[in-house]
Amino acid sequence: LLYLKSILRKIKIFCITITPMLTLPGRPFRYFPTIGSTMDAARAWAEAGAPDGALVAADEQTSGRGRLQRHWVTRPGSALAFSIVLRPTPAELPHLALLSPLGGLAVCTALEDTLGLAPQIKWPNDVLLGRRKTCGILAESYWQGSDLPAVILGIGINIAPGSVPPAHQVLFPATCVEEFSHQPVDRSSLLAAVLVHLDAWRAKLASPQFMQAWQERLAFREEWVELQSPGEPPLVGRLQGVDAAGNLRITLESGEEAHLAAGDVRLRPAGLEGA
Repeated sequence: LLYLKSILRKIKIFCITITPMLTLPGRPFRYFPTIGSTMDAARAWAEAGAPDGALVAADEQTSGRGRLQRHWVTRPGSALAFSIVLRPTPAELPHLALLSPLGGLAVCTALEDTLGLAPQIKWPNDVLLGRRKTCGILAESYWQGSDLPAVILGIGINIAPGSVPPAHQVLFPATCVEEFSHQPVDRSSLLAAVLVHLDAWRAKLASPQFMQAWQERLAFREEWVELQSPGEPPLVGRLQGVDAAGNLRITLESGEEAHLAAGDVRLRPAGLEGA
């Protein structure tokens, strides 16, 4: 009986997850009830010739990862975890630093349009609700010598309360979409919306409209923030925005303006423990 219930659960998850994808022509996908990492699976598929836009999704990740190699927890039935194979065009190659913000904008505008929420983007790669993290984004470049045949864009979204890790396990306060929607969220519908918005924003990558939309949703603007790099003392400044290259603009306590690339930099509001 337990075995039968397990099989039925997997069939239900499979149907719920992939059905909306069938309404998105030209997007190949692979779905896994359980996987180590959708990023690794997407990269392997890219090496084997996956086309631009190919998608790997999973209900559960056992070895998911985020920026700076942090562990990303994906519990079954409670979150969205997926990775997309991007084949950058010549026009996109100068703007690779904007691919993480591309994912952030797609998630934000999908949450706005489908659920009426007000998410923000924590530079460079998190989406916040109520100043708490609900989504992490990771862009990994796959180089072959001097050529860049693919970038893997991974997105993880906490949907239900069961997706939120205990407070002692996170460096930055976490939350989930349903805490703000006050109703159950259909994961497949939200996934479909994110993909539609991703394609729309990708067509506008680095455009004035793209940069303005990012600026408008940037968390902690005009607030004092701390930026921490490995082996360096914290840098404190007032967050002003981002420049055309995606670097963070802050005004230092001295009055000078600094532009910081993402790299290993961690950002937090001044006075908040974590990153």
